[in-house]
Amino acid sequence: MKDDLNRAEQAARAAGVALMAHWGARDRLDVQAKRRGDYVSQADAEAEQILRQHLLRPGEGWLGEESGSLPGARRWIVDPLDGTTNFLRGIGHWAVSVALEDQGRLVLGVVLDPVKDEMFSAHQGGGAHLNGQRLDPAPPQGFDAALFGTGLPFGDMPHIDDHADDLRRVLPQTAGVRRMGAAALDLAYVAAGRLDGFWERRLRPWDIAAGLVLLREAGCRVEGWTAEDRPEDSGNVIAAPAPLFAMLAGAIRR
Repeated sequence: MKDDLNRAEQAARAAGVALMAHWGARDRLDVQAKRRGDYVSQADAEAEQILRQHLLRPGEGWLGEESGSLPGARRWIVDPLDGTTNFLRGIGHWAVSVALEDQGRLVLGVVLDPVKDEMFSAHQGGGAHLNGQRLDPAPPQGFDAALFGTGLPFGDMPHIDDHADDLRRVLPQTAGVRRMGAAALDLAYVAAGRLDGFWERRLRPWDIAAGLVLLREAGCRVEGWTAEDRPEDSGNVIAAPAPLFAMLAGAIRR
């Protein structure tokens, strides 16, 4: 597993170098809209190609946001540029996300923030780390002191009313909610204790796969809209350290 982790970190670094080159010249990027509020540029495509070249070996599977899928019992799940809108607008909160799934179980995750030079990494049984330092987040003293992260629907997503209801229930009880626009980094921030929890509906596998490994290895509790709902299957995520999880989930699941 250490070899796989090294490979994932090196791949993320290589993609990050390419993205940082585009970051300084993003006004010259060719940008296309997949749908309203959802963009892709040649920076995304180039970074995903770099990840593929570094990661994919014969017999392995692949799931990438921009390049589709290949079957395989061991499968790499990647988002070459999580937070593309932030990237294109010059907002320095975006990441490269790399996860490894083995026999249907997520076993490795890497989230790289090139702007801040922060590498979040974890593998099954090895704990979660930030730039090599073990993560062990301590929750705040009480739900009213907690700061949570979420994502907001955009375009014509039909569940916007559900999320508005979530905010009405969560905001009055807590220290606040942040919507920062890069789910992979949001989950990494929960693992690091910068946020005290996160929830969002209908995310895609490449948005959350690496973050789910980080959360679990940092000791956080992670479920979907029911205790039996696996976020990697449904895309629905509720995550927080164990002392806060029941309160957050209780507010969201009403």
